[in-house]
Amino acid sequence: MKTDKQIVDAVTSNQRKGQDLMVCRYGQEVFGMVVRLVSDVMDAEELTQDTFLRAFRCIDSYDPQRASLGTWLCRIAYRMTLDFIKRRRPMLVSIEDSEVWQTDISDEQLEAELSTGNEERICRLEKLIDQLPHDERLLLVLHYFEGRPLDECSFIMDASPHALANRLYRIRKKLYKQLQKI
Repeated sequence: MKTDKQIVDAVTSNQRKGQDLMVCRYGQEVFGMVVRLVSDVMDAEELTQDTFLRAFRCIDSYDPQRASLGTWLCRIAYRMTLDFIKRRRPMLVSIEDSEVWQTDISDEQLEAELSTGNEERICRLEKLIDQLPHDERLLLVLHYFEGRPLDECSFIMDASPHALANRLYRIRKKLYKQLQKI
């Protein structure tokens, strides 16, 4: 099995085999992230393909000291997908977002409320997550569902780990408040 460095070297020297290896190894990971942001599979496939084309063109900018090859590809995909979403529809901010700060809830209460529940409650939570703005949903997926550490999420989303930790807290608070309404 080829290492990431060998794959990058092959892509750098314009070898088709290196490109094929990169797509085979990371195609599903990139597609999985993109399809969570755009629900249309055809759009997700096209964005995934565009991600790899951009990666092949910009392979010289890859720095293995900053991130793994998969994380670097996810960062490219994230940015391209956000650009795609911005071109498609304007960003709407929910009025509920401003109300989130007015609910004083401890971390322990949030964790207990969002991590426990019966099957019906879990289904409601999943529906609420699906209704979140794209970047919030992606952050939840990257951190909680895929188990990526905040520093890896911060590289992909181009934000500091501290800022993402604060966003995660606000998102969980928003979900808690919306669950209370149901």
